[in-house]
Amino acid sequence: MMRPMEWVFALSIGLIGYTYLGYPLMLIIFAGIKQLHGDLWFGLGKRERRKAARTNDLPMVSLLFAAHNEAAVIQQKLQNLKTLEYPANRLEILLGCDGCTDSTARLARAGGLSNLLVCEFDERSGKPAVLNRLVPMANGDLIVFCDANTMFEPDTIQCMVRHFRDPKVGCVCGELRLRRIDGEPSTESLYWRYETLLKFLESRLNILVGANGALLGIRRSLFSPIPRNGIIDDFLVSMHVRSQGYRLVYDPEAVAWEEVAPNIRQEFRRRVRIGAGNFHALRYTWRMLLPGAGLIAFSYWSHKILRWLVPVALCTSFVSAIWLVGQPLYAAFVAASIGISLLGLIGYRLDLQERYSAPCNVPYYFLSMNLALFLGLFRFARGRQSLVWAPTERKEGASAELQAKAARV
Repeated sequence: MMRPMEWVFALSIGLIGYTYLGYPLMLIIFAGIKQLHGDLWFGLGKRERRKAARTNDLPMVSLLFAAHNEAAVIQQKLQNLKTLEYPANRLEILLGCDGCTDSTARLARAGGLSNLLVCEFDERSGKPAVLNRLVPMANGDLIVFCDANTMFEPDTIQCMVRHFRDPKVGCVCGELRLRRIDGEPSTESLYWRYETLLKFLESRLNILVGANGALLGIRRSLFSPIPRNGIIDDFLVSMHVRSQGYRLVYDPEAVAWEEVAPNIRQEFRRRVRIGAGNFHALRYTWRMLLPGAGLIAFSYWSHKILRWLVPVALCTSFVSAIWLVGQPLYAAFVAASIGISLLGLIGYRLDLQERYSAPCNVPYYFLSMNLALFLGLFRFARGRQSLVWAPTERKEGASAELQAKAARV
């Protein structure tokens, strides 16, 4: 019969294993079965295979983004928007300057985009409040949200728009690719690819949980004002669309690029903020965890809630293993945990030197991500999370050549 500490260890390891291995394996199996069914159905000539991007019935699209002191990237952003292949007469761009104290608004107005509307808000209120003000000004049937530092591929809007031909689709998110300013891999790259795979599989099974606000499109009629304390606004917007009975779709062909934070401190601060925002979001999305929500409840529990509990499971598994260290299995676990932690520390030192080594950086990112999530929970419990974001420091005039190089990778 298992002792209490053995139960604690087994449940903790089970939670971690299911979250990172069991759930993805289930998605692969079920998505594979669905794909096989679709292939057979297509082979019998029963339905259209792909959604083509039509050019004769393009809807009006409003592209919205908020900015606070983004003078370092706003010109590059406008140059990128000029490369979009979506017809300018079917696309309007709304920029909300959230209490900017630099030249963001002036540079934007001088950018030469005839379909750009710059809205200046003197009092800083945070991204959710800015988006809530911009949406009523939009004329588009579809709203596309992005960030000031998000750079689109030329056909990104077309790729997103084609899915809305299906009246059951209410939200589409694209693929956000990360790079460092020098074009080299970031410590997030492997984990980001893992998350991208989960999105792809969940979308195929119609159980996609949330979307990335750097590249997110919805029907304007489905937008609901974002709560004032909605730190992760993209998650709340997409889940609200889902709660109304519409599909969330992930399109890996709709591509955008972002540079990761230039230093570890800023990146870790961003992760802690997201961690706190996750728990804030539960106030507004808890109904999606109930059985009545359908299969989306399964993915919400598996992909989000249990993932948020992993930091606690890591602590309880290690403490219980130390308690039982007299047995070989638990002694080996303690030794492995210490070894992984040491690799994480080496990865941290390499990151400080802007060097990359997968054997060290993967444990480093895994541990730092879970530490940030744990601190986010602590900050949420204390009510200490600010409702306005501190923008990442940008380097003036990021190289377009490096951006093109990254796009070819």
